Amino acid sequence: MGEQKLGDRTVVSAVLCSPIYSYVHRTIKYTFCQTASYQPPSAAATAASTCQRMFEFRSILVLTILDFCVFSCTFAEIKSNNATLEPRHYQPLPSGYSNPNPSPTTEPYSLDFTYHNHDQLTRYLRLTSARYPDLTALYSIGRSVQGRDLWVMVVSSSPYEHMVGKPDVKYVANMHGNEAVSRELMLHLIHYLVTSYATDPYIRWLLDNTRIHILPSMNPDGFEVAKEGTCDGSQGRNNAHGFDLNRNFPDYFKQNNKRTQPETEAVKEWISKIQFVLSGGLHGGALVASYPFDNTPNSMFQSYISAPSLTPDDDVFRHLSLTYSSNHLKMSRGVSCKSTSPAFPRGITNGAAWYPLTGGMQDYNYIWYGCMETTLELSCCKYPPASELPKYWQDNKVALVKYLGEAHRGIHGFVMDENGNPVEKASLKVKSRDVGFQSTKYGEFWRILLPGVYRLEVYGKGYVPKEVEVVVVEEHPTALNITLKVAGPKRNDGPMIYRPGSKPSYHHSQPPLPHNDHHHHGPQVHSSTIKTETGLFSTISSGLSNFVSNIFG
Repeated sequence: MGEQKLGDRTVVSAVLCSPIYSYVHRTIKYTFCQTASYQPPSAAATAASTCQRMFEFRSILVLTILDFCVFSCTFAEIKSNNATLEPRHYQPLPSGYSNPNPSPTTEPYSLDFTYHNHDQLTRYLRLTSARYPDLTALYSIGRSVQGRDLWVMVVSSSPYEHMVGKPDVKYVANMHGNEAVSRELMLHLIHYLVTSYATDPYIRWLLDNTRIHILPSMNPDGFEVAKEGTCDGSQGRNNAHGFDLNRNFPDYFKQNNKRTQPETEAVKEWISKIQFVLSGGLHGGALVASYPFDNTPNSMFQSYISAPSLTPDDDVFRHLSLTYSSNHLKMSRGVSCKSTSPAFPRGITNGAAWYPLTGGMQDYNYIWYGCMETTLELSCCKYPPASELPKYWQDNKVALVKYLGEAHRGIHGFVMDENGNPVEKASLKVKSRDVGFQSTKYGEFWRILLPGVYRLEVYGKGYVPKEVEVVVVEEHPTALNITLKVAGPKRNDGPMIYRPGSKPSYHHSQPPLPHNDHHHHGPQVHSSTIKTETGLFSTISSGLSNFVSNIFG
């Protein structure tokens, strides 16, 4: 829409004028003339005559206004044939993503508590998009090994366009194909959000102020071969090429030599195009909220003594995990699923303290893009009978909604230059927290923080660095707008990035990524306090990690 020519707008305006005028014509006539029938008989003729004169006057006035609108568009086009509309403050769905654009349907809108194969899932998502076009948008971020679409549904009051200042959040479910509960919970979450928008004030607020992206199945191929009623085992866990998708992402701590899979590549491309503020990766086989880091910089022998690997934002990640576990009906009890499995106090754990792994999705989201992601294990049984799905929905419903609302905690604002223009890809970092984040093309930024006083460091290529103090409160996010001044010609300021095996470089130079990642986006790490491990120990450690993860989930 932002690139549409003025000539097109003229045609649209002219076409729209006729039905608008017709509607206004009927409305005015009804409003001013219908009262004649309610007049006493002696006044009926006078009322009808007065009505007709008022009606004619208003009709002429409205038509004149509409004609002036069309004339204005035409005049603007004549004045500048090459002019375009002023860009709207919206961002459409990422280019290259397909949208099925379903037609309206009269099919009943309901959702049973049963497992849906890929065709049934696709049919339901399309039905939802057709039934609620003002609240949902359906698009595919790619295809699985066997060619199944990786559908994402946006649920928001602005589903097709990113409205400036509104954060994007996401859920990614069914990453392991045999962990099937989350797949169905995402369908029920979609149903709950769209059907509650008109009646539930909190849901309305959430959808009016957040764009929620839901990927019900990252591994549809694995799901198709998994077996209902199987609580353990690995049939269907991996994708059709036999790869564990949660060991397939670039890793900051250890070299990951596994060949990137289509599903992983699609998710990486997706999160490189949309700046997500908050995310949840949904799994099964345990009942716990696990937070970064999943991997550890320690040697392979030290890494298996259950030592935590904490992020600079450990307080925030613990809070996010507790938000989910405390709103879940059972998780916060910290009960172990099996006698051989560990118990989790308050239903949360650091990922590496549970068991370390290489190539996990939550570490990638956080280090590469500054997105706060946790791993949410929702069921002790990976693929329970469908008859148990209502219980799992009731256990998780409130937690799924409340977790997303945490995107509105902390700070948000804009980075602008002295002329009020947005500064894209400005690097921001909370002082003493060495994983940073960037501004969007509109200069927007968000960061989830707990109440306190912070200092925010801001850098932009060609601008003088700036440090700002900000106070975060509990009740609402703190709005913060930052203006950067243009630097002199020889300045080369920017936060330092340290990478394994390389010299420090400046953030805005965007050097090549470590460990064979080909995206044009580097990890948002600004300090050498996070150490890494490469070589033989890394390879052996990764193999042991895979063995352990198949046991615990």
